[in-house]
Amino acid sequence: MSKKLTIVARIEAKESNIELVKAEALKLIEPTRNEEGYIKYDLYQDNENPNVLVFIETWENKELWQEHVENIPLQNFLKVTDGLLSDLTITQLSKIA
Repeated sequence: MSKKLTIVARIEAKESNIELVKAEALKLIEPTRNEEGYIKYDLYQDNENPNVLVFIETWENKELWQEHVENIPLQNFLKVTDGLLSDLTITQLSKIA
């Protein structure tokens, strides 16, 4: 049995691009929440640095998350925001307590 997987995806937009990046990130929510294996998929904006968006996600397992990564909506997001981001960091976590 595969473990649940939590993802923290930190997206930092270049300052003049945050509204476009945020709009594109919001487009990911509905299709992702309809994907197999989705448990939680929430988008946050940093209160101290509004150029930073953070997705906190929980998936049934790593394999289903990997399918999400390869799906068209996320690939479109990456294409549209290419060159608009100063950082994109994906952290994979497993709950231990």
